[in-house]
Amino acid sequence: MKRKDEKAPKRSNLGRIPKKDPATNNYMVRLNSEDNARFLTLFEQSGMRTKAHFIVARIFNKEFKVISINKAAVDYYTRLTSLYSQFRAIGVNYNQVVKVLNSNFTEKKALAFLYRLEKQMMELVALNRQIIELTKEFEQKWLQK
Repeated sequence: MKRKDEKAPKRSNLGRIPKKDPATNNYMVRLNSEDNARFLTLFEQSGMRTKAHFIVARIFNKEFKVISINKAAVDYYTRLTSLYSQFRAIGVNYNQVVKVLNSNFTEKKALAFLYRLEKQMMELVALNRQIIELTKEFEQKWLQK
């Protein structure tokens, strides 16, 4: 037995810092397969990382968030992003072509080629406007909060 005048060994600063109020109580619940499937669905929709935190949040009526990912919207925006990068590449190529035309051809030939190039660019501008309209329509129809 320790005597009162003996000092307790000093705790070193190594290791994990003890929690002020550790969770030591545990409970066990058994679910049938139907309830378990429902529980797992709710858990996945919540976006929480641990089932224990999810259960505690549900028991004590904490805010419950459901995160849903619309795969069609993700796919649409992925393709839209790649299309936008292609538009940027076309813009860079357009500038390079104009420089080459102005430096290597006579003014008359350069203007003829530029006229054809301008027609193609107008088609791209019209296509870009159509993409913007479709995106706005998609957002209004499918991405309402």
